[in-house]
Amino acid sequence: MFIHIIDQDLSLKLPELKDAEDLFALTDTSREYLREWLPWLDGTNSVDDTKGFIQSALTNFARQKSLTTLILYKGEAAGTAGFNQIDWSNGIVYIGYWLGQGFQGSGIMTRVVEALTEYAFNELKLNKVEIRAAVENQKSRGIPERLGFINEGRIRCAEKLYDHYVDHEVYGMLSHEWKK
Repeated sequence: MFIHIIDQDLSLKLPELKDAEDLFALTDTSREYLREWLPWLDGTNSVDDTKGFIQSALTNFARQKSLTTLILYKGEAAGTAGFNQIDWSNGIVYIGYWLGQGFQGSGIMTRVVEALTEYAFNELKLNKVEIRAAVENQKSRGIPERLGFINEGRIRCAEKLYDHYVDHEVYGMLSHEWKK
């Protein structure tokens, strides 16, 4: 089991099937808010859908392909964050994240991404952390910018969000640049 304590209020843990109801409730109550930037919400309509997501996350973790964590803020499910993909051969992880609407504006996700970046470099000994965010998603883009990630460019039509495509800004941090 993976548990990473960030501070007294904030921790990351590998989700378990018993977390499905809380995670689905968070998703459901934040659905319209999250739908602006996340393409998977229309496919998450029940606790069983969330159980399928958790089972997939656990399988991919066991295969060392990804690390999806449940963000716990003061003991309550606040969102998810982790490594959507771990590219061991190139030493790169790709961080993805979302936070429930009621948890916005407290610096939670910046602390989470900082902790995940530290983990990638110090524990996994990887060379690069990459974050991609829709060009217009200022909240999501602000996180790597606050943490000193380098904007490496734009990918056109990088993601389909329901009825339209969005461009992504790509941010990168190399292990030798971190905390310099």
